[in-house]
Amino acid sequence: MSLFKHGRYSGYLRPISYLIDIVIINALALLYFFTDVDPVTYSLIISVSWIILSITVKFYDVYRYTREVTILALILRQFVLFTLIVFAFYGYFKELDVPASRILNYSLSCFLLITIFKFTIYYLLQKYRVEFGGNYRTTVILGKNKNTIALEGFFKKYPEYGYMHKRTFDFNGDPNSSLNNCFEYINEENVDEIYCSISELTSSQITKVVDFADNNLKILKFLPDNKEIFAKKLKYEYYDYLPILTLRDIPLQDSINQVIKRSFDILFSSAVIIFILSWLTPIIAILIKLESRGPVFFKQSRNGFNYKEFDCYKFRSMTPNKNAHLHQATRDDQRVTRIGRFIRKTSIDELPQFFNVLFGDMSVVGPRPHMVSHTNMYAKKIDKFMVRHFVKPGITGLAQISGFRGEVESDKDIIGRVKYDIFYIENWSILLDIKIIFQTFLNAVKGEEKAY
Repeated sequence: MSLFKHGRYSGYLRPISYLIDIVIINALALLYFFTDVDPVTYSLIISVSWIILSITVKFYDVYRYTREVTILALILRQFVLFTLIVFAFYGYFKELDVPASRILNYSLSCFLLITIFKFTIYYLLQKYRVEFGGNYRTTVILGKNKNTIALEGFFKKYPEYGYMHKRTFDFNGDPNSSLNNCFEYINEENVDEIYCSISELTSSQITKVVDFADNNLKILKFLPDNKEIFAKKLKYEYYDYLPILTLRDIPLQDSINQVIKRSFDILFSSAVIIFILSWLTPIIAILIKLESRGPVFFKQSRNGFNYKEFDCYKFRSMTPNKNAHLHQATRDDQRVTRIGRFIRKTSIDELPQFFNVLFGDMSVVGPRPHMVSHTNMYAKKIDKFMVRHFVKPGITGLAQISGFRGEVESDKDIIGRVKYDIFYIENWSILLDIKIIFQTFLNAVKGEEKAY
């Protein structure tokens, strides 16, 4: 009980998870297959394969801070590869005498039960931490600045993650804070994890902290200074035996991920064009024409992948004017027509951009493209703005569902947008895209304050 109450690693959880999952895949095999194969052979090969596959794809590397979308990505990857292994087993031993539909039903059943079990444990542990204060880790922070204050706030705001923060040591403002005092406190309070701000400690102090953590079996983690190279998401590689660090790892530079994202873009945009735009476009066109003269579609030059310019399409929502290519729509903008206000509020005006997606200039999800004049302006004044052009721009994006859509009223808006865009670029997954699309749809239905 003491290990579950306060153990660093919740030591029994992972072995139990392995055991239960292996029981599931073998019990369901008994239901589906064991009349057709030798059960001992099947159990041995599939169980060993499951363990090797799980280690390879890190299926059980789920921690208290792991997000649900990451868990879903792990489940999906394990599901696909496990299904291929089952097909390979029957191809080798039975020459696929077993119908493919039965194998697929078996795999789906396995992963439905395993998914339910995995998320049940995940949420029960969160409930256990909040209600009973169990499965927690005690923490201290060395150094005080805006990053460590934010981390301290995180520990206090989200008790479901199971962190009990004990103390933050301020080496600049507190004369009683010294490394020796810190070390004594950590040992006396039996602290589990030490979070150390790189910018607040000297190199010699960091070395002492590392030595202390190693010698006292404490978990040591570092908070990088945002202005330093440590803040980057570094990719670690070896050229022969020479270690090389890459400042930014972009998943969409991988050819497999590019194929996955492009395939999804083609399928999704085609579905929208066929099932929605095919009948909606004539209706919107009539309404636009009845209210004001001018074209149905509005074309605007924007910067896309690798800073290349392309023509971005929308339903026209304003009366024709010379400043449309220079100035964004603002609140109560007199240029916006009555039908324009409706289609902007519901984001219907953006739907023609699915043709941009189909043509390959845009993606369904990605950083929103800006007018060329605005891109040139922001590139000069906003740090890291150009990073957004490492991937294709999107109809919607992580920044847009996080409160940074519409008019840029101050530098704070564009800085926030860039921050979320860079996070998306460095942490892309197809499940993240689906989550953003779903949230965009909900926001469109509810209506957004800055959709004008």
